[in-house]
Amino acid sequence: MDAEDHFVEPEAGPDHDVVLTDDALTEDLIQLAHAYGIATEFWDWQGHHVDVSPATIRAVLGALEVDTSDATAVADAARDISERPWRHVLPTISVVREGVSADVLVHVPMGTTIKASIDLEIADGGFDEAARDISIATGTPDNRLIDGVLIEAHRLVLAKDLPLGWHRLVVEVTVVDVTTGEAVTETSTAPLVVTPQTVPMPASLIQRRQWGFMTQLYQVRSEASWGHGDLADLAEIATWSARAHDAGFILVNPLHAAEPAPPIEASPYLPATRRFVSPLYIRVEDIRETAYLPASDRAVIEWHAEELRELNRADVQIDRDLVWEAKSAALERVFAVSRSPARQAAFDAFCIREGSGLLDWATWCALREQYALPPSRWPAHVARPDLPAVADVRDELGRRVQFHCWLQWILDEQLAAAQRAAIEAGMSLGIVHDLAVGVHPDGADTWALADALASGVTVGAPPDAFNQQGQDWSQPPWRPDALAEMGYAPYRDMLRSVLRHCGGIRVDHIIGLFRLWWVPSGSDPAAGTYVRYDHEALIGILALEAARAGAVVVGED
Repeated sequence: MDAEDHFVEPEAGPDHDVVLTDDALTEDLIQLAHAYGIATEFWDWQGHHVDVSPATIRAVLGALEVDTSDATAVADAARDISERPWRHVLPTISVVREGVSADVLVHVPMGTTIKASIDLEIADGGFDEAARDISIATGTPDNRLIDGVLIEAHRLVLAKDLPLGWHRLVVEVTVVDVTTGEAVTETSTAPLVVTPQTVPMPASLIQRRQWGFMTQLYQVRSEASWGHGDLADLAEIATWSARAHDAGFILVNPLHAAEPAPPIEASPYLPATRRFVSPLYIRVEDIRETAYLPASDRAVIEWHAEELRELNRADVQIDRDLVWEAKSAALERVFAVSRSPARQAAFDAFCIREGSGLLDWATWCALREQYALPPSRWPAHVARPDLPAVADVRDELGRRVQFHCWLQWILDEQLAAAQRAAIEAGMSLGIVHDLAVGVHPDGADTWALADALASGVTVGAPPDAFNQQGQDWSQPPWRPDALAEMGYAPYRDMLRSVLRHCGGIRVDHIIGLFRLWWVPSGSDPAAGTYVRYDHEALIGILALEAARAGAVVVGED
């Protein structure tokens, strides 16, 4: 159990003295912090009441791009966050539970006509054109004057029988021009996510309890491994544990990818990305095209393999850099082999399914190889994936970008094969994957998803019985506000990738879907504070994606 989870924010704490300084914790700053889900006080692990310092609160608000430079800025920021919903017809996203009555507020100028409907998601990810109308609650709506315009808040009443899925809210607002009498209609849309009350339990778990092995896959080496456990080894150990010992699952460490060039990060809990998989886990010989290599190339691959297989029994630490040097050289030879039309079509379909996320990851890998520097020291013209120069560089490095896309396709195939082998051997769940709590501060996700991650702060834990200095995990946290504005798409896409070929998922530090301890950069871990997340959205989307994948969810306490 994480001792951090002993911390509880007080609903009503005891009276305490306040020492006024030049940077006192004013009521306006407190209210602004609360509006952004930032804790201004908490009870520590010894039961002591702690007031968060104004400096920490300002630093955390700064990480959310909120100006608190003076009292006027604080007042302006408080007014902005208060008025923000009133400036948009629909919320950026609405997440509701299946079978529960729910309302969605729409904000429109007084005197306008509203028509609301829902486009239901269909199997291919599109939407049903036969929209379902939504009723609008009767009664006098709340109103507020925004920039001289009186805005009304109307309640859309959602039906209880909405199916699970990623649907689309549609609101048509019609305004009549008082001068011309002409009616003008504008349409607003936003995601509506219906999530399950619970994640369905597989029948096998209802019938009886299941047990399984937990393993760090990189340590599980067979006679055929290249000095590092791989997905073929995973299939073997799953099959053995199911047939010989009646195991129902096998839990593995996070398989997330690290950087594609030395030095490769050893910790699976500090990955470059949480969406994609480390190619160190590829079994080269299991790729179909390996069989079609010229004899000379096959000989080179076997030479690399034999050299590394000697490490499987050696009393030495795993050398990821050495393994990747050999394995990447072999994989480049296999990549160069022409694929059959069917295989090429499968690869193309994979790339289409994974979309811009895969392309950004592969581009980051190619850039990481090109510059051989931490991304924080890359030239400014490639500092973000949406910069015009990145498209040019992507074209220049097109072959390497394709190579890294191909690696993920091969991993997807081999993950599917490992899960299939586990189930065919009799496992009820098969492979249970592990989702790390965050990513490397200089990794691909930090580069590609910069707008969704807070800068100037890191995730950690406050002082506790296990570590009385506190902990700084160096990982940038999700921005709650940015995630909502993005419709939780980066979070959803990550979950879908991890859940695609498994029977379950273990979520590291599950409390992080409720709140995280943010530490301002350069500060001691003790000088942080909690930031709350919309757990109804984060837990709900996790439950929805797990239910769709037929996977169980284990929350690490």
